[in-house]
Amino acid sequence: MTLIANAVVALIAVLHVYILVLEMFLWTKPAGRRAFGMSAEQAQATAVLAANQGLYNGFLAAGLFWGLSLGEAGLSVKVFFLACVLVAGLYGAATASRKILFIQAVPAALGLVLLLAGR
Repeated sequence: MTLIANAVVALIAVLHVYILVLEMFLWTKPAGRRAFGMSAEQAQATAVLAANQGLYNGFLAAGLFWGLSLGEAGLSVKVFFLACVLVAGLYGAATASRKILFIQAVPAALGLVLLLAGR
């Protein structure tokens, strides 16, 4: 169970690195605009905000990778950062786009369940 839980945590971390790249570097490019359904004008007007948001996603990924690097001692770190991802996903789903629920919140909840079931 621990291996599966850690694999899910790693996938969530990689997902947040991908989100970082989209928000910080591709926001105004076709791939970024397509991912977030924005016009070139909207993307240009919000690029600084998106870069800030991307940085936060990078911190979430770093925390998850940190927890993974600690092995068994990293359980509390992984739980903390997955809880952060879950809260961010729930907030994003409620305020920005419902699909964030399935992209961020549900995987984080699954990761939490798997981590805690494997204890």
